[in-house]
Amino acid sequence: MNTASEWGYLIVWEFHPKAGLESRFEQAYGPNGIWARFFRRGEGYCGTELVRDTNETGRYLTIDVWASREAYEKFRQTNLEEYNQLDRQYEEMTQAELKLGMFERLGGKS
Repeated sequence: MNTASEWGYLIVWEFHPKAGLESRFEQAYGPNGIWARFFRRGEGYCGTELVRDTNETGRYLTIDVWASREAYEKFRQTNLEEYNQLDRQYEEMTQAELKLGMFERLGGKS
């Protein structure tokens, strides 16, 4: 796993877990959850952050951090079947899921 200072690419998702499943959602989607453990197998993975909106109850963002777009895409292509399987398995916890965007770092890496 790369360090946070080496990141170059972010994928940001918005989630609204079903009522009563917030704790389970936080465990699955947090920095040590099932998704983060899955991504850790990928070269160029830098980490996952899970944040909760302080103004809108039940709204979360996940931020998956990668060294580069290429590293993420290579990992996803190589592990697409398992990625889709995990997605199907855990989507039951959420009432809404939206990809907010995929972002590249500007100005080079620090």
